[in-house]
Amino acid sequence: MAPVTEGRHDVETESIVIRGEDGDLVPAFHARPDGMPRRGLVVHPDIGGNRPLFDDLCRRLATHGAAVICPEPFARAQSSGVDLSDLDRRMAYVARLDDAQQLGDLERAADYVVVNDDVSDVAVLGFCMGGMYALKAATTDRFDRAVSFYGMITVPEGWRHAELAEPLERAATMCPTLAIFGSADPYTPAADIDALRGAWSERADCEVVVYEDAEHGFIHDPDRPAHRAADAADAWTRTLAFLGLD
Repeated sequence: MAPVTEGRHDVETESIVIRGEDGDLVPAFHARPDGMPRRGLVVHPDIGGNRPLFDDLCRRLATHGAAVICPEPFARAQSSGVDLSDLDRRMAYVARLDDAQQLGDLERAADYVVVNDDVSDVAVLGFCMGGMYALKAATTDRFDRAVSFYGMITVPEGWRHAELAEPLERAATMCPTLAIFGSADPYTPAADIDALRGAWSERADCEVVVYEDAEHGFIHDPDRPAHRAADAADAWTRTLAFLGLD
């Protein structure tokens, strides 16, 4: 089962570099469909960062008519020679991330597709850690829609510091957002999901979807033991419809 089924558009892909808010160079993957894209879409990957899995995911999303761009979230660590060779090192490094840099990179990526792909509406979509940043990006003025796949609603204890804001604190101000979770995911406990629902209680344009017994990361990587093909297919159908790409 592929991460998302392919649409009807042919796609051109390229590896590019954008300049971050702080002037740093940030590698990114860009996919453009033939014809006029229906919207822009900025993707924030999981803690593994950009890799062939996300190149393919961006390409597949572009076949549905979106101009897609995925900046590398660990660009500064890579350029500084930080060892991110295993998951433990990456998990530890998240505590050194800076919201201003991460959100600035997402906004600059959005600017890139606006200028180069001639789109006006740009959505943001993220997975795991990237899902947490999709929730944060939804509180800015840059994005018109957001999709968060199992994004942390509250910052995990080991990551907390002054430069990492809590997504839940500004949940009521988010742009229209679709948040997808699994009920067996320890990173998004039921209390956090209930709190997000509460923050959106008067927001008909925001939706929480929970898949029963699904664990963390059950959608975007078919090679994970946690992958659930039927739930993933349903989640992608919901996502494409929410983004106007179905």
